[in-house]
Amino acid sequence: MTSIKEQAAISRLLSFLQEWDNAGKLARGHILNNFIETNQGKTAPELEQEFSQGASLFLVRLTTSLRLTYMTGSCLDKLLKSIGIFLSAVSSNRYLIEFLEVGGVLTLLEILGLEKIKEEDKRESIKLLQCIANSGRKYKELICESYGVRSIAEFLAKSKSEDTQEEVQILLDSLVHGNPKYQNQVYKGLIALLPCASPKAQQLSLQTLRTAQSIVGVTHPSIVDCVLMVLRTMHLEVQYEAIQLIKDLVNYDIRPALLKALVDLLIPSVQETTKMQSKILNGRCSHSRAALGPGWGCLCPTPLPPQTPRCPRSLPTCQCSCSRPRPPRPSGKRQRVGGGCSKPGWALPGGAAALRAPSWAWRRGPGGKARRRRRSPSARRRVLARGSVSIAEELLHLRVVHSLMAAMGNTDHSNSQRLASLALEYFVQMFPIVEEHVRDCMGEELYKLFLMMSSWTATHTSRRMMWMHRRNRASEATSEDHGHVAEKAGRGKEPETSSGQPHLAPGGRLGVGQHAGERASC
Repeated sequence: MTSIKEQAAISRLLSFLQEWDNAGKLARGHILNNFIETNQGKTAPELEQEFSQGASLFLVRLTTSLRLTYMTGSCLDKLLKSIGIFLSAVSSNRYLIEFLEVGGVLTLLEILGLEKIKEEDKRESIKLLQCIANSGRKYKELICESYGVRSIAEFLAKSKSEDTQEEVQILLDSLVHGNPKYQNQVYKGLIALLPCASPKAQQLSLQTLRTAQSIVGVTHPSIVDCVLMVLRTMHLEVQYEAIQLIKDLVNYDIRPALLKALVDLLIPSVQETTKMQSKILNGRCSHSRAALGPGWGCLCPTPLPPQTPRCPRSLPTCQCSCSRPRPPRPSGKRQRVGGGCSKPGWALPGGAAALRAPSWAWRRGPGGKARRRRRSPSARRRVLARGSVSIAEELLHLRVVHSLMAAMGNTDHSNSQRLASLALEYFVQMFPIVEEHVRDCMGEELYKLFLMMSSWTATHTSRRMMWMHRRNRASEATSEDHGHVAEKAGRGKEPETSSGQPHLAPGGRLGVGQHAGERASC
């Protein structure tokens, strides 16, 4: 027979449950607020004592209300927080099982895919999934079996809140640890996130991918293309995480393919160059006409107005024989506008078509506001080469010197020139045979300038020097000669000096690539 105190407690519980059943939306909101303030941080035994051993009865009502109203978003954040009190309580395994038996995981995952639900509500749903995943391996497998990895990854890519994205990263990191059955699924989901449009999602995916790669131990073939695509971003924090991942990936079986793809990034393909050239000529020409009026710019067929002087002193003239004036720069902006002649040598000098459009687009934004510049691919080569001599030797076999010299001729992207020169400087200092043939290809005058200025920029280099660099004798060398030099530098067949560096072989040539000058100026 129950005591008087127990009967009073049961009576209070029944009264509370009846109040919840008869309450409307506003009244239930007040009940949830009081419950959250009163029971936050309590353990499972304390919750049972609060509800007279009937806490599960209230949890059932919460889960039922969640499943009925989650599509409308009515009091959703309060419901999720209240359920979180039960799931996060110490010794809450019974509550967790009751929540999962009624389809709680599927409901939480479905909340992530609804567009009408607020970002804060979705964040609470992620926190509940974290509680479930942290409860053990079988619960992680349950989330993955419910197509949870796909739903979570899609939400990470679409989320607009950085705080929410960081919570998703914690969840994905939990799913990849201690989950051998589905760790490959999480690994592939992280790779699929790399091409998304959110920089924060890319950064967090790369961070988690480094951990997942060490756990999985085997690389997926698609990771090379995805990581190299991320390297094209303008966001430095994403580039940093991508570089850290690349430094880890060179220790796996995809190292040859990764290094070759990195070297290939220095010189764009003909299709990419032609596409970007078309965008530059068409887009910038129409923009300059709209901003400056008819007659400005040799790229336009519109003739000069009669009142415009042929060669006014106040305007800089074009660099070719047409003698047409270039348009003045708008105040507050330093970016170039579409004036000048129609000659390809002036409009797209030095193979800059592949980098010119993105670099211009991000140097100055609307209103003259400065933006981040694209980081050159040569920076990644320098990081890898300085970290390992064997990687530097492999890069030599991949004709990296040819690609670096082509990047140094990119007059329209000074950052690319600077980083390419730093990378080439390292190879010159490390391999004497490379030094000898770089000097032979550049010529004495340009090579001395290269040694004096390790940070190569177009502002310190005249047009004549860049023309000499693009038309250097690198085009005379052959790829077979380069393989011969790389073999001697990498395999150590030649006698070494006291510093351990190979000597220059008599009559040897540095095959930095046939027609390098033509490719650089196309």
